[in-house]
Amino acid sequence: MPECGEGDADRGEIMGVVRRFFEVGATKELSSLRDVQLDDPGFSSFGDVPPYGLKDFRTTIALEELRFAGISDYSYEIRSPKVGVFGGAAVAAFGIVQKGMLVDNKSFTGECIEVEGRATFVLVRRGDGAWKIVHIHMSRAP
Repeated sequence: MPECGEGDADRGEIMGVVRRFFEVGATKELSSLRDVQLDDPGFSSFGDVPPYGLKDFRTTIALEELRFAGISDYSYEIRSPKVGVFGGAAVAAFGIVQKGMLVDNKSFTGECIEVEGRATFVLVRRGDGAWKIVHIHMSRAP
């Protein structure tokens, strides 16, 4: 993906938005998910865990909140990020390692997890200059 556009400042802001998305897993500040994603009919997400279909904003938020709330001791590492800025749109592609403990509140047990994956986030710049996520695709790396 060619790196073009406004330069390092935009790429830094874009990766800041991506990091803020994943920080929700550690902080449990679930409202941040709504802050970094664009509540718009054009929003979409999909990945390799059910439900597999293309999801809208509301469904995505609900599933992300459940996922992040159900993992304790969450940490993540973004690897080899590449950001392309194309006017008012940007693509961030990177590897991601997520770790934590899946908590089962019914049986009060937990399972340590470490998931290596890859992600592509598409962002748009709003009129106020803020970057917002408009599409997410995440999947496990083979």
